Amino acid sequence: MPASPQSAPVEAGWWVVAGTRLDSLDPHYREGAACVQTGSGFFRAQSRPSRDLSVLLAAHQATHAQGPQHWLDLMAGCGIRGLRWGLESAPQSPHPLALWMNDADPERRVSLQANLNPLSGHDGVDLTLTQQPAERLLLQAYLDQRRFDLIDLDAFGCPNGLLQSALAVLRFGGVLILASTDGRSPTGHDRAAAVRRFAAAARAHPSSWELALRLQLAALAREAWMLGRGLEPLACFSDGRTFRLAVRLQRRVGADAEAQLGLLARCEQCGDQAVQPLLKLSGWRACACNPQDGRWAVSGPLWLGPLQSPSLVQELLTLSASMPQTLAPQGRRLLERLQADPGLPVCCWSTDELAQRLGLAGPPSLRRLVQALRGDGYSAVASGVMAGQLRTDAPWKVLLQRCADLA
Repeated sequence: MPASPQSAPVEAGWWVVAGTRLDSLDPHYREGAACVQTGSGFFRAQSRPSRDLSVLLAAHQATHAQGPQHWLDLMAGCGIRGLRWGLESAPQSPHPLALWMNDADPERRVSLQANLNPLSGHDGVDLTLTQQPAERLLLQAYLDQRRFDLIDLDAFGCPNGLLQSALAVLRFGGVLILASTDGRSPTGHDRAAAVRRFAAAARAHPSSWELALRLQLAALAREAWMLGRGLEPLACFSDGRTFRLAVRLQRRVGADAEAQLGLLARCEQCGDQAVQPLLKLSGWRACACNPQDGRWAVSGPLWLGPLQSPSLVQELLTLSASMPQTLAPQGRRLLERLQADPGLPVCCWSTDELAQRLGLAGPPSLRRLVQALRGDGYSAVASGVMAGQLRTDAPWKVLLQRCADLA
């Protein structure tokens, strides 16, 4: 029996869409309201949750728009993200949409044109397709005084060289969706590269995905501040391979925004953690070890503020009810995790590490541990970034004691 239109792509030959068999040498892939040929270039069906989020953020921008929208997909690939913007997000607004799709690979043009053909002549969508290096496009847009309400920068490797150019052409209140596949340097596996790319120390850490996201947020915040602008994180997550952030550009730097930049320390010997903002940086307190044993491994400067806006994520979940094709179950579970976890407090611990340090047969119940810590008056929440981890401001010894009590 052939797969349904909502399934993953077939490996070759044909696809059934709305009862019609499509024959081609290349596989067709259906996602949301879009059906595309992925071609021979890089494409990951597993990245759908990030595209679902991008479509919902675009729709959210559209519903709150006061005038025409200008959206840029800087590294469009096969064009599925922009196609979904046009088919799913744009109808949420009565205002016209100027949609700019760009990919520097000239061999992508034919497949891009074919995939984006459903938007040709689409009422209210003005489509522009270009093949330019991202740096050139952004710089020319700045010279032409062109501004965008939404930019998706889905980069290979580290995107930091494009950050200031992208922020410079982002309208106040606009959203930048950023992806990075640079996993080694911000997770502490290539410390020299972290110094070069982030001007920061990155040490190995059990919450390595979150460490990478906070280092990337710090780099974004510094670029925004140098332009005299502020930054609001909307959603940050990772699958361990790609690190994704969505931020909103603010007209001014917020009050005490600089207090969100600081250092995170961890003792490899005992597992204790500590945080210090740069504005109040002083000597580190003693860790839970005996004085002669403990030694802090410090990472940063990194972002110490929230990782997402739970209220905005809730609005996206509510909006998805009117867009039934957009949010797949995996994407919904992601948004629900992020909505429950603002990203504070900063310190995260793995329940596996807690069990190992206590010599337990298995990790304690994350839900029960969160409840116990909250009952003691501490802040505690399950991490939405990495499974099996909790964030809390409880002292390390209290955290260990509660784990032992549950065991």
